[in-house]
Amino acid sequence: MPVAAFQSIFPWNQELISTHPLLNDSELRNRITNAATAYGEWKNKTFAQRGDILKKTATLLRRDLEVLATLISREMGKVISESRAEIEKCAWACDFYAENGAAFLQDEILEAGYTKSLVSFEPVGAVLAIMPWNFPFWQVFRFAAPTLMAGNVCLLKHAPNVCGCALAIEQIFLEAGATEGVFTSLILDVPAVEKIISSSIVQAVTLTGSERAGSSVAAIAGKHIRKSVMELGGSDALIVLADADLQKAAETAIQSRMQNAGQSCIAAKRFIVVKEAETAFLDKLLTEIKKLKQGNPLEKGISTGPVARPDLAEHIQKQMQDAIQKGATLLHGGEASGCNVQPALLSSVKKGMSVYEEETFGPLAVVITAKNEEDAIHLANDSAYGLGGSIWTRNLEKGFALAKKMESGAVFINALVKSDPRLPFGGIKQSGYGRELGKTGIREFVNIKAIAGQSA
Repeated sequence: MPVAAFQSIFPWNQELISTHPLLNDSELRNRITNAATAYGEWKNKTFAQRGDILKKTATLLRRDLEVLATLISREMGKVISESRAEIEKCAWACDFYAENGAAFLQDEILEAGYTKSLVSFEPVGAVLAIMPWNFPFWQVFRFAAPTLMAGNVCLLKHAPNVCGCALAIEQIFLEAGATEGVFTSLILDVPAVEKIISSSIVQAVTLTGSERAGSSVAAIAGKHIRKSVMELGGSDALIVLADADLQKAAETAIQSRMQNAGQSCIAAKRFIVVKEAETAFLDKLLTEIKKLKQGNPLEKGISTGPVARPDLAEHIQKQMQDAIQKGATLLHGGEASGCNVQPALLSSVKKGMSVYEEETFGPLAVVITAKNEEDAIHLANDSAYGLGGSIWTRNLEKGFALAKKMESGAVFINALVKSDPRLPFGGIKQSGYGRELGKTGIREFVNIKAIAGQSA
C-alpha cells in the first residue's frame, strides 16, 4: 500500500525520531518548476560564482559538524566518529570542485583541419539523484558538488529512513547562498520517480543502490532518453599474497569490512588469502576483530553500530547460516539482537555459499583460500560484481601487474579501498556503469559540444 509519510528511526533502540510527509503531485510539480527556473540563472553563473557557493557550503558543513554527524548516527546507526569523518569528507569534496572545476571543464582546443576547433563542456539541466542511506551525506555530496560546479541543478530523492539528512542538506545549500531550486530534496516514494525523470528539465539520473533499483531506474531513464550513471552493489576482493605485510593487511581488512557496520559498497567483502599465508593471516584477523565493540553509536569507545534496519540484520544472519550449513566455519561473533549484529568472521568459504555468490551488507567477513596468486585473481574475478578491490604484497610492481588483471573499477595496493574526490569512482559488470568524482565524474553530466569554424 502507498505510504503517506516516512519515519526516521534510531536503529540502536528503534526510537522514533521524526515523521516526514510525502509530497503530493502539486507540490512535486512546484519543486520541479522551481528547479527549471533556478537552472536558467545557475547555468549562467561563472565558475568562480558557483565555486564561492561550494566554498561557503564547506564552511557550513564544518561549522555544524557535530549536529550533522549526530543526525547521521541517529537516522542510520553509524558510529559518531565515522559520521564526523563523513561530514568532513563532504566539505573536502566541495572545496575540491570549487578549486578544480573550472580547469576540469575548460575548453579543449583540437586540431581538426579548421581555423579553430574546440570541445566545450556545458550544463544540461537538472540531474536527479536517487541515493541510499548508508552514507547519507557523502553519497549526496559526491554527486552534488561536481554537478553544481558544472552548472546543473540537483534534485534529490533520498532513502526513506534518512529524510532528516536530505532536508538538512537542502538547508545548507540555501544558507550558503544557492537560490531555491538549485538543490531540492524531494520526499517521495518509488512510484513518483518516473514523474520526475519524464520532466523535460531533468536530463540525467544518477543512482547508488541495489541492482534491482538500478535496473528499474535505468530502464525508466532509457525510456525517456536520459543519461544515467549507476553505482550498484559490490563484493570487493582483498587479496593477500604470501609476501604481504600480514599485520597491516589484517588491520585494514577488518577496518574496511567493519566500518559503517559493514554497510558499504566498497568494503572488502571477500578476503582471499593464498594457502601459504592462510594460518598466520587468520590468526591476525581474529586478533583484530576481537578488538571491536558493538553498541550504541553515540557512545564513546563503540567501534561498530547497529545495521540500519531489522530486515538487514535478518538477511545477514541468513547468509551466515547458509554458509555454516554448507561447511564454512564461524570463527567469531555473529550474535544478533534487533539491528545489533556482532562482527563475525567465517573461514573455509567456497563457491556455492551465499556469502561467496552474493553481496553481504553487514558486519560479516569471509575468508576464501587460494592455491596461489593466479588462483587468487581467478577467485577475485569469479563474481558478478566489479566495483573495487585490493592487493597486499611487498612487491609493488607485482601488485600493479596483478591489479590490471582484476575485473573492477578500482584497485588499491597495500591500501584501503575508498572513494576520493581526486580519483574516478565506479564499477563494471553488475556493479554498474559510469563514473563519479575526479575529472571524469564532473564530465558525466555535461554536454560535450564540438565547435569548429573556418575563416571566411
